[in-house]
Amino acid sequence: MSFDMEKIDIAWCPGCGNFGILDVLKRTLAELQIRSQDLVLVSGIGQAAKMPHYIKLNFFNGLHGRALPPATAIKAVNPELKVIVTSGDGDMYGEGGNHFIHAIRRNPDITVIVHNNMVYGLTKGQASPTSQLGFVTPLQIDGVFEEPFNPLAVAVALNASFVARTSIHDMEFTQKIFSQAIRHKGFALVDTFTPCVSYNKTNTRKWYKENTYILDDSYDPLNRDGAFKKAVEMAPWPLGVIFKSSPKPSFEENLPVYKNNSQPLIDRKVQWDKLNSLIDSKKV
Repeated sequence: MSFDMEKIDIAWCPGCGNFGILDVLKRTLAELQIRSQDLVLVSGIGQAAKMPHYIKLNFFNGLHGRALPPATAIKAVNPELKVIVTSGDGDMYGEGGNHFIHAIRRNPDITVIVHNNMVYGLTKGQASPTSQLGFVTPLQIDGVFEEPFNPLAVAVALNASFVARTSIHDMEFTQKIFSQAIRHKGFALVDTFTPCVSYNKTNTRKWYKENTYILDDSYDPLNRDGAFKKAVEMAPWPLGVIFKSSPKPSFEENLPVYKNNSQPLIDRKVQWDKLNSLIDSKKV
């Protein structure tokens, strides 16, 4: 099964790590044998959010920081779909930070892949929520002084269903993590380190390679206390599945509309008499 699109212009800089994420995601979907008609890719605004334009599948491209609400709704209306969100660190953790927190609490069965390059690439290089202390940009000329946002620590603190981090400098390992996240039932976060070759000359592909390490087989992602300790580690950053919560119902499984009827809402007929009665009852 191919998710490739022919004769398209890709609006990323040569050498951008997003190319690697695009390639790994397509290979992962092919490996899992997910049909394009059974899949929806959702994004907001930004360089990472352009990814749905470059894969042959269904997608929803929404507002800046607002990828998670429509993704949650799409999954609720048709739980049989596989829903994947692709977003940048600014789009997800900045503009979308509030949605990020509450989507974890709701636990929709979606996969969230965040392209974390520690900078805003689309809007020409200002600091993002994950930019490190001292990082100099054309806007932060004296260096970043705000504490960097730690998405993994926040996710573990909220008892997220699945929390992982990878780095695109190791594409084979990234594919393994993507595969686990997509197969996982519940909210799955994959924070993915990726270089921005145009606006971040500090956190380069070489830098990510030298400042990360892969968790070994002795690590237990079910241990929440241990996971939180790993989540706050920095330089070197751990890569792998950081945390998995105990199994719990997804958002759509908790919805009353599915308690006695498993048929997806998308396949149900509208009960016009009840709808019209409800509308009439609200008229002033």
